[in-house]
Amino acid sequence: MACGVSNVQLALEPLRTGAWTRRDLDAALSKAGVRLLSGMMAMHAEDYSTLESIRKTGGVRPDAHWPSNLKAARAAAGLACDLGLSLVTFHAGFLPERPHHPERATMLERLRTIADCFADQGVEVALETGQEDAQTLLAVLDELDRPRVGVNFDPANMILYGMGDPVDALQRLAPYVKQIHIKDAIPAGVHGEWGTEVVVGTGAVDWDAFLAVVASRLPGVPMVIEREADETRVDDIRAAVAFLHSRGVVDDPQPTMGA
Repeated sequence: MACGVSNVQLALEPLRTGAWTRRDLDAALSKAGVRLLSGMMAMHAEDYSTLESIRKTGGVRPDAHWPSNLKAARAAAGLACDLGLSLVTFHAGFLPERPHHPERATMLERLRTIADCFADQGVEVALETGQEDAQTLLAVLDELDRPRVGVNFDPANMILYGMGDPVDALQRLAPYVKQIHIKDAIPAGVHGEWGTEVVVGTGAVDWDAFLAVVASRLPGVPMVIEREADETRVDDIRAAVAFLHSRGVVDDPQPTMGA
């Protein structure tokens, strides 16, 4: 494979919508010599153009999209089972910080429903970090009361969304982490705007401290390189692999396919 690694996290939407067939997928994997590590699921009509637009449209928050999101989750759960995946990740949407916020109970009930759809297929789910701070996510996980729901920890998202220090957040969320995205970013210069994703090792993530937490508290948890921005993604993923090897990470982190 051009990226120099042998496993991928797969975006499930092309299979669910019919843009890919299972035959297409199997042929592509066979040709590249890679295997599937986990899956990812997107919600309907998410708009990442600005922080405000994704706050309104992201995850399970929009009432208008809940029926289609539930239908998609049921289909994705079946696909994950058929593909032999044990984990699927997604963004829950901006979870309200206040326990009695009127949207919080609705969002949590929707997350329980999705989690149960995947559990029925023997698949765990992980909520991707970034759209809320670590303390809010911890409280939500406790309130959800679904042991098969964990965290896909993305340090760059903490910076991109302005939701706290990635190393401190990883320490707090470590008991729930099922997968780690390897991604880097620099914070926005203006409050309320996006930060900027950059090549791993060139941003604001303190990788030495971050990887020390991984080594001490999360040995064996899969690490997945995610590169969403720029036009040189293959080279950037290879640079991330080389960077992590220079920091003593022996097992090859895996790239993502899809966003």
